[in-house]
This record gives sequence, C-alpha cells and structure tokens, in this order.
Amino acid sequence: MDTASAAIATTPTRTESPPLAPWATLARQAVDYWVDAGQRSLLFLDVLRQRGNDHFRYMDEAWPNVLSFPYELVTDGRTLARPVNYCLVRILPPADRPTNPRLRPFVVFDPRAGHGPGIGGMKHDSEIGVALAEGHPCYFVGFLPQPVPGQTVEDVCRAEATFVETVAALHPEADGKPTLIGNCQAGWQVMMMAATRPDLTGPIVLAGSPLSYWAGVHAKNPLRYLGGLLGGTWLTTLSGDLGNGIFDGAALIANFESMNPANTLWKKNYAVYSRVDTEGPRFLEFERWWGSPILLNAGEMQYIADELFLGNRLTRGGIALSDGTKVDLRTIKSPIVVFCSWGDDITPPQQALDWILDLYDSDAELAAGGQTIVYSLHPSIGHLGIFVSAKVAAKEHDEFTRTMDLIDVLPPGLYEAVFTEKADVAHAELVSGHYLTRFERRGLDDIRALGGNDVRDDRRFATVARVSALNRDLYGRTLRPVVKRMATDQGAEWLRRMHPNRLRFEVFSDKNPMMLPVAGLADAVRAHRRPVADDNPFLKAQETVSDGIVQMLDTWRDLRDLATETFFLTFYGSALLQTAVGVDASTRDRPVLAALEDAEVGADRLRQGGIPAAIVRGLLYVLQADAHAGADERRFAVLRALRDQAPAQARLTLAEFKALVREQSALLQRDATAAMVALPDLLPADPEARARAADALRQVVEAGEVPGPTVTARLDEVTALFQAVPPPAAPKPRRHRTSATA
Repeated sequence: MDTASAAIATTPTRTESPPLAPWATLARQAVDYWVDAGQRSLLFLDVLRQRGNDHFRYMDEAWPNVLSFPYELVTDGRTLARPVNYCLVRILPPADRPTNPRLRPFVVFDPRAGHGPGIGGMKHDSEIGVALAEGHPCYFVGFLPQPVPGQTVEDVCRAEATFVETVAALHPEADGKPTLIGNCQAGWQVMMMAATRPDLTGPIVLAGSPLSYWAGVHAKNPLRYLGGLLGGTWLTTLSGDLGNGIFDGAALIANFESMNPANTLWKKNYAVYSRVDTEGPRFLEFERWWGSPILLNAGEMQYIADELFLGNRLTRGGIALSDGTKVDLRTIKSPIVVFCSWGDDITPPQQALDWILDLYDSDAELAAGGQTIVYSLHPSIGHLGIFVSAKVAAKEHDEFTRTMDLIDVLPPGLYEAVFTEKADVAHAELVSGHYLTRFERRGLDDIRALGGNDVRDDRRFATVARVSALNRDLYGRTLRPVVKRMATDQGAEWLRRMHPNRLRFEVFSDKNPMMLPVAGLADAVRAHRRPVADDNPFLKAQETVSDGIVQMLDTWRDLRDLATETFFLTFYGSALLQTAVGVDASTRDRPVLAALEDAEVGADRLRQGGIPAAIVRGLLYVLQADAHAGADERRFAVLRALRDQAPAQARLTLAEFKALVREQSALLQRDATAAMVALPDLLPADPEARARAADALRQVVEAGEVPGPTVTARLDEVTALFQAVPPPAAPKPRRHRTSATA
C-alpha cells in the first residue's frame, strides 16, 4: 500500500455536525441579536444625525417648505400695503398634463400652527396632487419662518383676500370662483377672510379645522382643558414677553406631542430603530416638516389664544375688526365642506362641526340664511392623515374635487357626503370617479347626536375665559413690566435654542463634534450588516418590552387625562367661582348674534325663468319627497349633458345655474303650493316643447337610485303639470272708435 493509500485509509470519514445543544443555540441567537442591536443603534444614531443636518439645511433655505411640486411665486405678502410673511405661489402642472383654464382654480392654505408650510402638498397623492390630476389650476398659500414685525391676524386675513382676488383675476375664463382649502388652523383664518369678503370665494373646504374650540365630549378630548389647567392665557403672554415680542411655535408642537406621550417618547423613534434599514427616509421626510418650528408675533399668538382657543368668539359673533366690523360667519354664502374624523384627537368632530349649532337654532333658519354646509365623517383616520394619507387623497379629496361644481350649486341646507363603491350602484357610467358621491339631507339634530357640550359645560368654559382675563390682567400689572425690561433679542434666541424641540437638532447633528465619527461608522456597519432573523427569541423579547413601555405610557396618559378632566369639571364647575367671576349660573354664556334677514324673492318671480326654471323647480319639488334625497352626482351629470345639448346662446353658466337653484329653492320654501300652481306658466304653449321639458326632468330624476313611491308620485304630478295644455289666451278687448278718436 503506497503512502497516499495509507493516508486515505487512516483518515476518518466526515459526518454531519451534531445539532447544537439548546444552550448553544440560545447563545448563538443572543450573539446574533446583540450584533444586530448594536448595528441598529448606530444606524439609528446616524438617522438622528441626518435629521439634525436636514433641519439646518432646511431652515437656511430662502423659503423652507416641504412641497413636492414645482412652483413659481405670484405674490409676496411682504410687498403688500400691510406686509405679512405669507406668499402666494402657483403650482406648476406636469408638462404632459396642462391645466384647463375653464375649470375653477383651487387654492390650498397651509396651517401656521408651529410647523412650516407644505403639508397640503407634501406628497403627490395630496390635495394639490388631486386638483392637478383633475386639470384644475392650483395655488398654494404658505409662509416664512419669521413673521413681519407688527403683522396681525387681521393683516393676514386681508392678505389672503388679496391672494384670492389675484387668483380669480388670473383665471377670467374659469366657470366658478376659486375653491379654497383650509387645513387645520388655516380653516378658521379662511373663514374669517370669507366672512369679511364673501364676494370673493367659491366653495370652502375645511380639512381637520377647529372652529368651535370649547366643544367635545367627556373622557375623549382633553386638549380643550389645557387653557383652564394653566389658568388661562397669561402664560402665552409670558412666553411672548420672554421671546421679546416673538412666540416660539415649538411650544405649540409640544402641546400636540403631549397628547400622545407613547408616540412622542417611544413609538415614533422605536419604529425607526426596529426597522432602521427601511424606515429612515420616511422618518426624515416627515421630521423635516414636523420638527422645524416657525415663529409668530407675540400679538398674533395672544389674539389666537384669547379670541379662539379660550374665548371661542369666532362662531359666536364676538370678533370685530379694527374698523369695528363684526365677523359673522353667516355672511358666507359659498358652500362650506367640513371634512373631519372620529380618529382625530386634535380636531374632534365636535370642534369641527358644532359651530353650526352656534350659528343656527333650526334647519329652517340655516336654509333661510342661504348657507350650504356639507360634512363628511371619516371613521378612523388621524389628524395628520387628513392631509397626508394617500388613501384619503384617493377617496375623499378626489371625490370632493370631482363634485365641487355640484357642491357649489346645492340648495341651502345641511348635507352629509356619502361615498359608495362605483361597482355597487346603478347607472355607474354616469359616475366619474371610483366612488359615487351623494349629498344626503341632514338636520341640526344629526350634529347634536354626535355629542357635545351641555349648558353646564359651556358655563365652565366661560368661567375659564373670565379667570384667564383676570390672571392676564394680574400678570400685566405685576410681573410683566419686569419681564419686558429683562427681555433681549439675545436672551430670547438662547431660550429658543434651549427648547427641547430645537436642542435635539444641535445635539444630534454635525454641529456636535461628538457626532462626527457617526457617519463613517454607520457606513462601515451598512457594508457588514447582519440583521437578525425574525424568529429570534431576543428580538421577540424586545418587541414585548416595547409593547410594555407603550402600555405603561398609555396608562399614564389616561390617568393624566382623567385627573385633568376631573379637576377642570370640579374647579370650573364651582358655583362659587362662577358667581365670583360673573358667569350667570342660570343662562348659557353666549353672545347675541344679529338677527338673520330672510332672502327676499319677489312674488313676480313665480312666473319668470322659462324652461330652465321650470325644470329646476320641478326637480327640487320632486326630490323633497325623500327627506334624505339631497343631490347625486349622476343626476348632475345628466343635467350637464342636457345643458351641453342646448344652443350656445341659451346655456347657463355655473354661476347662473347656481343663482337659479337658490331662487327656486327659496320660492318653494316660502310657499310650495303657490310655486307649483305657477309652474305651468313658466313653459311655452308648444306641446312638443313642454313634452321635451317633462322628459328632461324624468331623465334627471331616474338617473339616480330607483325612485320610491313618494318620489314617483310627485314626479307623475309634476310631469302632468308640464304636459298640461295651457288654456287659450283670452281675446283682447276691441277698441271702439269714437268721434273723439276718429
């Protein structure tokens, strides 16, 4: 046997390694987990470093914003007679999808609530993206981080009116006035502007906008108690004084973040840490907007806190302009669309909708006032999801955009927008989007059924407003002179830099020398990344610990909110305190609004308007048979088709059709019997023309759902009136010649 053969013969046969003992497997899994955890920690630290660097680059831009669309400046608010730090820009459409000059322009107003501008166009699936996709010219109103010295809320409202005038002038061919979208806090500002200039605006969309700041329900909306817990707005005054006339928006962001400590202190960062290989870009994009506070003039913030947050005066007729003009939201005649959500803990449905109850005592009063209000309640989306959720953009915002002309011509009254899958409806070919949109009639009782304050709650909040005024006056007479003497620009800037929401950027950025090695180490980790397996028991234990931390913080939040509400209800519900500050315990503290004037429609209009008036009057009368019929985009599509078939010289513009609908609605509301008796007089004597008009009316009615018996009966009644042969005209009396006339 040679040497090689002997070597082979003496070499033991290789077999598979025996399985590791359980303790050895666990040890390997522990090593894998700790390697992965260490790498994730370093990569997470690098994400925080990038966030800090992004913040400083972002704030160094001429106009920092998070718009994802190209734009061009139209009007710089700093050049106006009363300069403000707002600006109007035009969103540039894609080269292959130009906008249609015949379509009404859309103007998106961003909230100045501590964050920078751009949330309404942060993603392509957004309010701006939807409007552009439908061919509408689109504009955006944003602001600079620094306010113009001396600017006021009233100045901003006047500037926004100028912006809307500019947009309307740029689109003289548009069939309809500009649609205004007010996001969150921008909503009340747009409403103030529209109340003072009702001639300017088309439909107004309020997305997650609080207008009734006292409203809410017990055990659900604790943010509304914050003012009472702090003793009123004297701390707002103190913050403005310490800022040497500037209020730091970081304080507003901190208030929002305090609502959900589990998310603020743990979940948001843990989501990045646990999925650091994929979550970084999304986190950085959002933080660029959320984490870059802007500034307000102290006077602006004081006005907002006193008049709105605590005073709740906007919807109760308590705000007046510098020239003495009262801001009465009932002067707005443009349709108002309110989009809110049950999942919104910052603007709950009551704060978004209860202003309607402040303005009107009955459904008849709302209709007589000529106001059209549409609301939509999302079942679950959170506050920010109203603006940035792709699903919301693809459904609610898209449908509102598609049906805006229908909304604009709705008769005065209260409606709820109802969306149904297109595949599940009749006449689906008449539906332009993926959903059928119907606007069903509602009443004030439907708003009351959502829950809200009772008389005792309103007295408590009125007591807070009185206590706030007393505390602010006390601060103004004692500490304020001392604080204002001590305040300097340098000291104010130092205080802002020390705010936790700002300090984190300097700590976790390249401005901190200790962070300089992080970038290189993170690159090395990415080159040798060793993510742990999903079934690793230590990773599962990490998730369990995280869930426990979240539960603990949620429990603490619930206990805090319960204690806050209990204190508020007990302390400000004290009859002794209410009497001491002058709140009458027997009545509801509510400013008296001026009496509404009914819209005057002359009786002679009963027999004027011709075939268009007859069809509209007949349609409104037929649909009134169904209490919730409202309006349907399929019927509107048929009306548009009939309009397009008419000779060009006889076609009504959208504004003319809207005026016609409102007039016929008022006539029916005032005296339906007289209106229907006079209906045949609107039609020509030609039987064929009358038959065509009756057929057109039937086409419109039957384009919706299958009519019920009451609607069918009214349709037959009106059709009979259309087709009735008018009596022959009485002969004119003959004139007898007399000697005088001869």
